Amino acid sequence: MGEAALLIECLLDDVAVANAHALALSARLPADWHPLPAIRSVLIRFDPLRDAQDEVLAHVRRALVTVTPDAVPAGRQVVVPVRYGGEDGPDLEDAARQLGLTPDELIAQHTAQPWRVLMIGFAPGFPYIGPLPASLHLPRRATPRAAVPAGSVAIAAGMTGIYPARLPGGWHLIGRTPLALFDPMRDSPALLRPGDHVQFIAAA
Repeated sequence: MGEAALLIECLLDDVAVANAHALALSARLPADWHPLPAIRSVLIRFDPLRDAQDEVLAHVRRALVTVTPDAVPAGRQVVVPVRYGGEDGPDLEDAARQLGLTPDELIAQHTAQPWRVLMIGFAPGFPYIGPLPASLHLPRRATPRAAVPAGSVAIAAGMTGIYPARLPGGWHLIGRTPLALFDPMRDSPALLRPGDHVQFIAAA
């Protein structure tokens, strides 16, 4: 990753466990290295005029000795109300049909438990949340939309996400939340952070 960054990847197949390792490692690194956790990796950006890359790597290796899935810092519990179906979730019925479920069954599974924010990416404030059970796994849409409304709640590739702004996208839209996922005027612009747990609830 060049002279001023390192990328540490977890090669375990289990997405949830790999992500737990990434989050646990990120929490054990100095804040001024700006550790950025992703689904199964951590990007470290450091000042090469102050910290030699070999020293940073040695620190990472020592930290890895203590990293286990059980060492993930406790994230916040965030309730996200969702209006499922209709104009807010135009793909709900088709997604349910592809999964062999009724729309109500899909909603019940989507709201069954809190799901972890695996990472923030694609666009400022966009959370990749999951992993979802195999019964909710769908590939992305064959034809992406040119514009998806802000607040749209969607599923694809074993995860669920929330569009923070009007953006192009190829995920299946099952609902919409009134919450603002990203606001540059807030002290913390992104509503969600990696490691948080999201509980979706059906709203009228």
